[in-house]
Amino acid sequence: MEQVRLGTSGMKVSRICLGMMSYGDPAVRAWALEEDAAEPIVRRAVESGVTFFDTANGYSNGVSEEITGRLLPKLFAERDDYVLATKVWMPMGPGPNDRGLSRKHVMASIDASLRRLGTDYVDLYQIHRWDYETPIEETMEALHDVVKSGKARYIGASSMYAWQFAKAQHVAEMRGWTKFVSMQNHYNLVYREEEREMNPLCADQGVGLLPWSPLARGLLAGNRERGGERKTVRSRNDAFGDNLYTEADFDVVDAVRGVAKERGVPPAQVALAWLLDRPAVTAPIVGATKLTHIEDAVAAETLKLDEKEVVRLEAPYHPHPVRGHS
Repeated sequence: MEQVRLGTSGMKVSRICLGMMSYGDPAVRAWALEEDAAEPIVRRAVESGVTFFDTANGYSNGVSEEITGRLLPKLFAERDDYVLATKVWMPMGPGPNDRGLSRKHVMASIDASLRRLGTDYVDLYQIHRWDYETPIEETMEALHDVVKSGKARYIGASSMYAWQFAKAQHVAEMRGWTKFVSMQNHYNLVYREEEREMNPLCADQGVGLLPWSPLARGLLAGNRERGGERKTVRSRNDAFGDNLYTEADFDVVDAVRGVAKERGVPPAQVALAWLLDRPAVTAPIVGATKLTHIEDAVAAETLKLDEKEVVRLEAPYHPHPVRGHS
């Protein structure tokens, strides 16, 4: 698998990032795999050339980080052989300081994440969302101190408005603090609102895009049908995903299925191939609960769509309200 620079940073990552949210506590997320079931899937990803892994402290209340921290050392000879990313912002307890992006929570969270991950540092420390209650100056200085302490190599951000991201970068630049090198945003064939402002901003500024839900919570892979039929455990237990997409999005799904049928490949490969070829996209974050999910993601890296196919895939798009920022 090709290894590319994350934005204009010096760090290289695989073109597919394995999302570790799929591994955790089934009592928290019904579709989450426990460690024994997750290991062969993560192993297949590593054997296929994946070196980039993304988790968060809030996934299964920290269990995802614990599983990630035990599996990766089994599969790589050295810590520097892989790139490890995690996030901060989500509630981690009942207290008023157990969430958000205050200096207090950021500093406590990085230490707690490192303990669960069993490592001295993460390669990419990301803010999971925007904190409307904390001054961005406080957050950016805290993140800068995390980097300078050696607990993180780089910092990244996730879904927010373009003006917010620009403000954060401006504050960091003016103060001589560490700037974000990546943006993990909601972006796929059925949700392309990020193409209006965020994606062009990141392309202009050399910030790498790490799209989450590249298959629209499985919609583009066929886990849902028109009329409400749900085919998988996840699609039947994903209230967040239910709020992101609509019946009109099946027009895009139909186009994906049409191109996939002509190509003789699964729809997931077509949808991921389209995304991998978008400007500034470094590595889609792919969740995998089956070995075939890894195989589709790997195959998508070398699947090249022609101009007519791209037009067919993009033509049925319906504009959406902004979704995924909270």
